Amino acid sequence: MQKIMTAGLSALFISVSPLAYAQVPAAAASMQDRTADVKAFTEARVELVKLALQLTPTQEKLWPPVEDAIRNRANARHVRLTALAARMNDERERSPIEILRDRADALGQRSANLRKLVDAWQPLYETLDNRQKLRLRVATVMVLREMKDAVASRFWESEDEDENE
Repeated sequence: MQKIMTAGLSALFISVSPLAYAQVPAAAASMQDRTADVKAFTEARVELVKLALQLTPTQEKLWPPVEDAIRNRANARHVRLTALAARMNDERERSPIEILRDRADALGQRSANLRKLVDAWQPLYETLDNRQKLRLRVATVMVLREMKDAVASRFWESEDEDENE
């Protein structure tokens, strides 16, 4: 059963992850479309995690704060990246001090959001049995691997674009 669940989760993450990283030309997609895509992807991730954990009725009561924290963190990330894109398109010359200050503020906010996520997970995690913890660990590793691969892919794409210019 555990191998089937792992294989199913693997297939699901592999098939869903390219959708999360697909790039739409800026002219073709409005901000509203992008926001809807982010929201849909976040909902899919929330449901996948919940499905993977196979929560008991008692654990279900501890799930809503985790769900909210996941959504809030995803929303904060979307807002942060949207603001970053706007700053990148800004024609104004920015000083290194401004850039570092913005980076420090962003890291502080990311840290606070991550802390909220951890605080929301802790009560639920303490009730998980060993099989649920293993499934959560596998799902986490898969998501982190997909994120790392996406970052690497974006890096190499940007390198290719630099070479073509």
